Amino acid sequence: MIDTHAHLYDVHFQEDMLFYLKEIQDAGVTEVWLPNCDSESWVDLKKLSENHPDFVLPMIGLHPTYVKENYLEELAVLKKELDNKKVLAIGEIGLDYYWDTSFAEQQMDAFKQQCHWALDLGLWVDIHCRKAYADLIKTLKLPEFSHLGGIIHCFAGDAREAKVLTDLGYYLGIGGVITYKNTTLFEDIKDIPLSRIVLETDAPYLSPVPFRGKPNSPKNIPIIAQKLADLHEVSLDHVVSQTNENARQLKTISGY
Repeated sequence: MIDTHAHLYDVHFQEDMLFYLKEIQDAGVTEVWLPNCDSESWVDLKKLSENHPDFVLPMIGLHPTYVKENYLEELAVLKKELDNKKVLAIGEIGLDYYWDTSFAEQQMDAFKQQCHWALDLGLWVDIHCRKAYADLIKTLKLPEFSHLGGIIHCFAGDAREAKVLTDLGYYLGIGGVITYKNTTLFEDIKDIPLSRIVLETDAPYLSPVPFRGKPNSPKNIPIIAQKLADLHEVSLDHVVSQTNENARQLKTISGY
């Protein structure tokens, strides 16, 4: 199984990285893809990916909630790193209007710049979107981004938005939220074929039931896969095979 989005460089895992890596591999996880947040997190992410190049795959990008007054300087630092480091994708990037919209204009500028990085380098994008789906879809529909693709990480939109985004060629990242009792997520994605779904944990966040409230780990990917299998009334093997193939398609785009 492939976890397409986990912050494995987080301080929670740094306490005993080798233990956690073995635990994750023992759970049947073959790869963990690492989204970046800013120039500071990139230092630890880069080191981890270089120490375990066959297991953890790096992305680089400026997370929307890290877009502040100095975002242009942050972008410049990351772009310089990108020029000298092979990465799987540009991410995690996007729009987040949940906490406040003070930097909404700057978030959009950073998002568009980084989308162009992906296009220029033949990469895909790992997109964070929270309370901003209307602006996200409007942006992705622009002619300049017609050849862009990637993952909508931790998809939390409605059924219409799910269809629009998958019709545009994006995959939906599905994680622990699918296991929550009061979620409407499955209703929103039930008509989306598994050929447009990838698995993720967003570890150490968003732990699935029965571990909700505890630090998440890529080792919990089987729980998410099994829940999807139950909801779609298909075998676990089918879900794993299809989502792994979807992830491999993205790797092919990047030539990784």
